[in-house]
Amino acid sequence: MTSATAPARRTADGASRLRAWATRFESPVTTYYLLLFLTVALVVFGLIMVLSASAITSLEESRSAYTIFTTQAVYAGIGVLALAVTSRLPVAAWRRLAVPVLVAGIALQLLVFTPLGGSFQGNRNWLFLGPVSVQPSEAIKVGLALAGGAILAKKRRHLRSLGHVLVPYLVPLVAVAVGSVALGHDLGTVLILGAVVAGVLFAAGIPVRWFVIAGVPFLGVVLAFVVTSSNRLGRFDVWLGRDTDPYGAARQSIHGRYALADGGWLGLGLGQSREKWGRLSEAHNDFIFAIIGEELGLPGTLAILLLFAAFAFACYRLVSRSDDYFVRVVTAGVMTWVVVQALINIGAVIGLLPVIGVPLPLVSSGGSSLITTMGALGILLAFARAEPGCREALSARPSSLRRSLAVVAGAVRSRKGGS
Repeated sequence: MTSATAPARRTADGASRLRAWATRFESPVTTYYLLLFLTVALVVFGLIMVLSASAITSLEESRSAYTIFTTQAVYAGIGVLALAVTSRLPVAAWRRLAVPVLVAGIALQLLVFTPLGGSFQGNRNWLFLGPVSVQPSEAIKVGLALAGGAILAKKRRHLRSLGHVLVPYLVPLVAVAVGSVALGHDLGTVLILGAVVAGVLFAAGIPVRWFVIAGVPFLGVVLAFVVTSSNRLGRFDVWLGRDTDPYGAARQSIHGRYALADGGWLGLGLGQSREKWGRLSEAHNDFIFAIIGEELGLPGTLAILLLFAAFAFACYRLVSRSDDYFVRVVTAGVMTWVVVQALINIGAVIGLLPVIGVPLPLVSSGGSSLITTMGALGILLAFARAEPGCREALSARPSSLRRSLAVVAGAVRSRKGGS
């Protein structure tokens, strides 16, 4: 081989490897494994950071640095079961369960206003069932996506008519669902629910002008939430820079940014946060992104952003490769929920948005959010399994493994016989 042909040969080999990689990426199981990998990566990342961020708080509350982490690990285990169950149900089953899931979520949310319900930080959005606390609004997020896909799929040919969009999805289902959460004064969840509905309607092909028409009253409701609450007005003053008192309402935002600044480019090291020592409240929950930045630096924060960006891409891939209208609409709703909630959480930590009080999906401490989100991602895995050729490829892989093990076992036996 001459020196002139060697670079050409290497270029051809590189092009061949690139084509082979692209071929593998177009495999029908790619979306399934990508969603599964991203879910596992975010949950494991979250457990590690919850352990680090909660150690001091846990030690103060229970004399053990592992109490909050252990509880979160149990929630993660329940989430795995939820994911396993939801991922095994066929698409047709989810189409039938769509409206019942939303109705059940609304019913649970209404129980918040009974003696079983309770308030936390001014929001009445929790059910207390003995030692267990549940946030029913998390189930409503899933229900809105599922019900939107099922109802709008049946009305697909009539969605240019406003009446078919309004009834029965927007009125009464969405109105009652969002209204029941709004009565509990949970503005952060109301915003997420609005994003889910917007994602569902956009994927369904609703004319853009209707979003403008619907957006005006929705913004009016949000403004009413703000101006009627001194707590929320105080958070907006902090966001606008009018309140910089480090011992008052601005304390959390200021120390969140201190944590990011202390982390610098490469971070202080895992477990080495200074702000979690009583300075930054909600370090293992709403402000866990600040601890990630402090301990793992820019690489840690970029890793989180890339994981959520990859999740959005995986959902887009599922939408673009599916011929099922119901699957496309529901996937868009779940994607909007997870991505918008992540953006709101991160935006609040870095000061781009006011502090609203929503967790970072799959990463922050909290059982209701983690279990429900993992269950919703299990639904997406069920949809990915229904992608043409995916179910057959997944079914063939265990048999290939068994054949390989049989070959290895045969070789071992023959070697023993020969010896």
